[in-house]
Formats: sequence, C-alpha cells, structure tokens
Amino acid sequence: MLQRRTLLAAGLGGVTLPGWAQFRVEISGVGATQVPIAVARFRDEQKAPQPVGAIVRADLDRSGLFRTLDAPGVLDETDRPVMSDWRNRGADALVLGSVSRLADGRFDVRYKLWDVVKGADLGGQALAVVEPDLRLAAHRVADAVYEKLTGEKGVFSTRIAYVTRTANRFTLRVTDADGEGGQVALTSPESIISPAWSPNGRELAYVSFESGKAVVWVQDVATGQRRAIANFRGSNSAPAWSPDGQHLAVTLSREGGSQLYMIDRNGGEPRRLTTSTAIDTEPVFTADGRSIYFVSDRGGSPQIYRMPAGGGATERVTFTGSYNVSPTISPDGKTLAYIARDGNVFRVTVLDLASGQLQTVSDTNEDESPSFAPNGRLLIYATRSQGRDTLMTTTLDGRIKARLVSTSADVREPIWGPFGR
Repeated sequence: MLQRRTLLAAGLGGVTLPGWAQFRVEISGVGATQVPIAVARFRDEQKAPQPVGAIVRADLDRSGLFRTLDAPGVLDETDRPVMSDWRNRGADALVLGSVSRLADGRFDVRYKLWDVVKGADLGGQALAVVEPDLRLAAHRVADAVYEKLTGEKGVFSTRIAYVTRTANRFTLRVTDADGEGGQVALTSPESIISPAWSPNGRELAYVSFESGKAVVWVQDVATGQRRAIANFRGSNSAPAWSPDGQHLAVTLSREGGSQLYMIDRNGGEPRRLTTSTAIDTEPVFTADGRSIYFVSDRGGSPQIYRMPAGGGATERVTFTGSYNVSPTISPDGKTLAYIARDGNVFRVTVLDLASGQLQTVSDTNEDESPSFAPNGRLLIYATRSQGRDTLMTTTLDGRIKARLVSTSADVREPIWGPFGR
C-alpha cells in the first residue's frame, strides 16, 4: 500500500503553550561562489537576551551564498571602518551594528552594511523591538543584508513548522527558520503529521487521529482556534493549500481507494479530482495554481504525476527509480524536489523540469518531507543522522548543508512557511 512511511496520525486540542526545542546548528560544505563577509559582534549585544550579531552570521552561513569571516574587536554602525584592514582580512562586505535598551524597555537594533571592495556605505536600518522579537530583528537584519548583496529576498525572518517527539508526546511547533524560538501549536500523545502552511502564513492544516481515525484540521497559528475540514468515512489525509488560500487538495478514501479531492477552506462537500484504481496522494499545487503534482502507484510503483488543478488528464513526471514520493515544487515552478529510494536508502532528489536533469542533494540515508524555502534557494527536510531524527537545510546543489540538531527531541515533518510575518 502506497503511503508515507510515517503515515496518518493524530493530534489533540488547540494548545498554544510556550516552549520550543533548542537546536545546535552545524554547517558543512563549501559553495562554488560565496561572498566573504565579516559580521562584527554588535556593540553591547552581550547585555541583550539574544546574540544579535551571532544570529546574523549564522543566517548568512546557512544561505550558502556567504562565507563569514572572523571579525575581532567591536565596532558599531557609527564607526567608519578602515577598508584596507578589512580587505587584508579577505572581506568583500562588512556588517557593523549595536543593541541597546530603550527607556520603555524595548531594544534598539541598528546596523550598517559596507562594500569593502568599493569602500561604499550601502546603508542600514534601525529597529525598535520588544524583547520577544529580538531574534526576529536579527533575522530581518540578515534578510536586508542578503537582499542588498544578492538582489533576492532573504528567508531568515520566515517560519517553519515541524513535529517533535519526546517519549510518548508529539508536538507541532512553529519556529524561526533556524528552528529556534517560536511556540507550541499542538500537543498530543498521538502522532501528528503533514503540517501545511496557508499562503498567508496565518494557518496550518495538519492530520490528526484524535477521534480514532485520520481527520484533516485547519488551525489559526496566532489564536489556536481550529476546525475540522475533512472528517469523512475512511481516511482523510495529505492536505495542500491552493495558492489563493480558498481551497485545499486532500486525499480521501470515502469511496474506497485513496483519491484526490478539492475541498473549501471551511470544509463542506469535496469535489473529486482523480478517478483511478490506484492510490493517489500527497498533492502539492504549483505557485500559479494551475497544476497539482501528486504521488500515485497507478504505474505499478509510487511515482510523481502532474495534472490540471481542476482535475483532468495526468502525465507522469518521474521515471528514474521505482519509488519516488513526497513532491515539493519550487516557487518559480522550475524545480521539483522529492524523496527517491535506491535500495534501502531514501534521499532528497532535485529534478530540473525543463532539462530533466536529476541530482541527489543529500548524503544521508533516511530522508523525508522536503520543503522549499519561499525564495526557492534552500530546501529543508527531515532525516536521521548519528542515531537521531533531525532537520537539515541544503542548497539546491547540495554543497552547503546545515544540520539542526535538537538537544531534547526527535524532529520530523518540516514545512517552510511563506514570506510575511
């Protein structure tokens, strides 16, 4: 039977408890071209509850486009750096900044970016934030630096959702893109799987088994309020949001075998999209809303197919290997990532849809649940490494990887949220 290896599971209640897993981030690999950048320790950051400069450095490292350099001493955004000194250190760019507490208890985060090669001031910003938003402020500094130097939007201030397991407790968490901070969205003695972000980032769909069978729920991230949108006879699973946020594609077995249906964001009577004798599951929309990629064993083994979002003729997309599942499509629609099995090895594979070129981008053996960052530059996925379930991010060429190692729990089912927060 075709199914996710961690298949259909459960959840309980609209819980919004404080708490999060703490991660140790280990970055490995060398990119083909990386901008050498120095990020000095922000002045007085040691007096703040978050190491702002260190967070900025870690963000830029994980992107794969930058190589951070040691920056001894402390300068801030008001200083005029001696460019020849930084050129001698090999830096092409330099970030200086400061953190200070304001009279009203907020923190003032300031930075300035320098082009060391040209000796040019590239501008900066001042952010006044409450203490819980200090990490977010650091991520926004990293986003601004990334965009200024690459011309593309950074994803460091976006969020991810993932599931942790500690003993017999499963928890759905919403955190920063580096796995830190955040909130508990749901906790349960049963498994929780298949979280999916709404396009506006305000809601999560997921599968729960609290009633004794699989049910698809949608939950407001901020308030914890939720509603069951697919609770039909048989299994209800694999929710995927349409780009306009008004519908979800789901897998239902209400009429026998598992087939794809479209259902309103508030529930109601679903409309069937596929009619086959196979198992059709794991739908995902393209960003333009015109197509759905999904997994089916209609050809005798699990493969990835594509069809119009409203249903209709299907076409097979993957042909290499006998087991290809868990598709995710890049925001520009040009790249498909999925899990391919080779013997007993499950690895993240990237397919260029125009050229048909394939590349295995992971070096682990038990990968699951790939998900694109909203700028399409990174993938996050779950895997098992050194005896622990963990999360990994990777560049699309597989050169730069970051392992998010939980200090307290096994982690699975990651999904990267959209821009906007």
